[in-house]
Amino acid sequence: MGLDASKGADTTATVLARGATAGLAGTVVMTAFQLLVEMPLTRRKESYAPANFAGRVFGVKPKSKTGRRALNYAAHFGIGAGWGVAYGLAAHNGVRGQKGVLSVFAAMYTGDGILNTALGLYKPLQWSAQDWATDLGEKLLQAEAVGLIYDRLDPNPR
Repeated sequence: MGLDASKGADTTATVLARGATAGLAGTVVMTAFQLLVEMPLTRRKESYAPANFAGRVFGVKPKSKTGRRALNYAAHFGIGAGWGVAYGLAAHNGVRGQKGVLSVFAAMYTGDGILNTALGLYKPLQWSAQDWATDLGEKLLQAEAVGLIYDRLDPNPR
């Protein structure tokens, strides 16, 4: 079941745009949770993992704190859009709802961990149980929000 513009099916661009939109909105949900709930409770400072990733992969080196924060948010939301695109492609091919959310979460979370560890940016063997719970919980929240939003935006669920 590929992307087909005939018979009222979504075009590739529509699926990708809907996915990116859901990904951005899901990232807003996760970010709001981080800023309004998790960080005040845990007293964790803002993470610059997305900026570190973008800097390592693209060679971007902001010259100011403001530039680093802007890069951080751009990378954070760009990665979130990617989660949405992944869910959109899965949903378009019939893997949606909880099955889609958990499938995409497993693939994206595992890929994120492997890539960032290989780049020397994550050291998961040094993470505490709280670090693991926070990371898994927030990214699962993001994945759930992405799936819910994508499914609500899709006028022709399969």
